Amino acid sequence: MTADVLRTDRPGRKELGRVLVESGALSSDWAPTFAAVDRAMFLPDLMWPYDLDTRASTTVDKQEDPDAWYAAADRNVPIVTQWDDGAHQGPGPGKLSTSSSSMPTVVYALFQDLGVDKGMRVLDVGTGTGETAGVLTHRLGPGNVTTIEVDGAVSGAARERLCRYGLYPEVVVGDGFEGHPDSAPYDRILATVGVREIPDAWVRQIRPGGIILAPWGTHFGNADAVVRLEVRGENATGPFTRSVEFMKLRAQRGPTVHHTDYLSAGPMEKAAQTATGVTEEEFVTGQYTALPFVLGLRIPACCQAVAEKRDGARPVWFYSLSDLSWACVMFRDGEREAEVWQSGPRRLWDEVSSVYHWWRDRGSPDVTRFGLTATPYGQRAWLDDPKESWPV
Repeated sequence: MTADVLRTDRPGRKELGRVLVESGALSSDWAPTFAAVDRAMFLPDLMWPYDLDTRASTTVDKQEDPDAWYAAADRNVPIVTQWDDGAHQGPGPGKLSTSSSSMPTVVYALFQDLGVDKGMRVLDVGTGTGETAGVLTHRLGPGNVTTIEVDGAVSGAARERLCRYGLYPEVVVGDGFEGHPDSAPYDRILATVGVREIPDAWVRQIRPGGIILAPWGTHFGNADAVVRLEVRGENATGPFTRSVEFMKLRAQRGPTVHHTDYLSAGPMEKAAQTATGVTEEEFVTGQYTALPFVLGLRIPACCQAVAEKRDGARPVWFYSLSDLSWACVMFRDGEREAEVWQSGPRRLWDEVSSVYHWWRDRGSPDVTRFGLTATPYGQRAWLDDPKESWPV
């Protein structure tokens, strides 16, 4: 099978390499693999790059505008390659992005955290476009990489691209949550889809001392972090390495929250206190601080929803997933204090405020000071010391 002819003299790709090196994501030992395995090899003709400024996806079609297509392929942005589990039709974006090519700096930072060496066997959970499996195969050899994908159409397209360019990992269609015992044991398991629970199957399928690397988060929101777990017996424990945002494993997508259900559950009461000293940026995005991630770690069965700002005001809502309790904090431009309302048996704002001050009292630690321990009996999070943990 002959390979598609890709443009090689692309200033954008050279610039992407420079960005990766300067960010620290691409080390010298990975540079030959980056040069050999081109992201563009794995992208479909019709795709939807994500604009980090507008936080929206745009349509790019290689057949209609190849220059724009290559420019998008070489940008350091995530690119959606499937909407709505494949049900979406038409050139425009769909409702829910369900497969993608991750941001290159994120991908190569994952490889740095993974710490692979020649001869290691790796399970790649979430084949997607096939790029991650292709990169690992180039580095480790075809007999050492197994990649698993739940969507048969996505897996088939990835397999075709991998074979087209002479890369031959073992490509499996299946539920990545269950791993792939037929090719176990592995030295490393890398997930490029987000999880809320570390599967016990992964721990069982890895060698003692092996590493599980996965984007992990709670139901609280999209403020996730990469966790690097070392497997010891039935348990796996380790620190979070960096903040990320990944689409979730299909079996672990969050529950649907209907705002009107909560508002009809009880009277709205103004909280006894206002949110003095709490900044809008801390609650709106994990880009500025680790607070959204920490709130998810410390407040069980709760999710956050950030509304659009209108006329200088932005509400941030908190919904209980164990009952219909809710809280809302309203930030207004130019005002130091934010108004707060809450309703229901859980005093959600009280919980949020308590965790906020707990975090601030400890020096506002970032995600790298937190860690996770996964056991057959559940998961526990910790700050600095695994011996002082709490269930999540």
